[in-house]
Amino acid sequence: MLSIFRPTLRKSGLFNGFTDWHCHILPGVDDGFADIHDSLTALKIYEELGIREVWLTPHIMEDYANGPENLKARYEELCNEWHGNVRLQLAAEHMLDGIFAQLLEKGEVMPIGHDRQHLLVETSYFNPPVEFHGILKDIMAAGYHPLLAHPERYVYMDEDDYEELHDMGVRFQLNLPSLAGMYGDHAMKKAKMLVKKDMYHTVGTDLHRLRALETLLEEKAPRCTLPQGI
Repeated sequence: MLSIFRPTLRKSGLFNGFTDWHCHILPGVDDGFADIHDSLTALKIYEELGIREVWLTPHIMEDYANGPENLKARYEELCNEWHGNVRLQLAAEHMLDGIFAQLLEKGEVMPIGHDRQHLLVETSYFNPPVEFHGILKDIMAAGYHPLLAHPERYVYMDEDDYEELHDMGVRFQLNLPSLAGMYGDHAMKKAKMLVKKDMYHTVGTDLHRLRALETLLEEKAPRCTLPQGI
């Protein structure tokens, strides 16, 4: 007899072969994981779930004095401690703030994807940056595809905004907790709309805490098909 109930994400099999394109598991560098032991515990859970690859995407922004050198050093420390089968990759989540243009010009950004041709970027949840479209065009002129983190969470964006950005060539990264309703109904509804329109390119957890992972895994699995990645 077929069950009419959706399984939890933990039991759904969704994570078998999954790539997490956005997380803050790299410890001690931003508002994400603080302790390497918690990072290793999360990675062990990932391995049990069947996750294949994780992109560690710490913040690069005015609030955190991160740069490629210190993030690579911390990444090497984590890699030296991790002995599992989940492949670790390093990139960053770049805030489009007052220092971004300078970092882009100096080449001090950390692209994502095996071809290193995408740049994971974010904005304030409430307001777009000044000259938002101009910044995105500068990213493209520098040879990168902008990959906009969790667009469903930006309260200032509506369906027309998403269509315009998509037509510009901006690519979208879905936060899986958005589909589970963990950021509220508004983000969930927009996430479902963007999934239905097939506008996402990658999926990530945006994981900041071990406890949040346990909460996410007990949420119901989505009924929709998720994108496979860039």
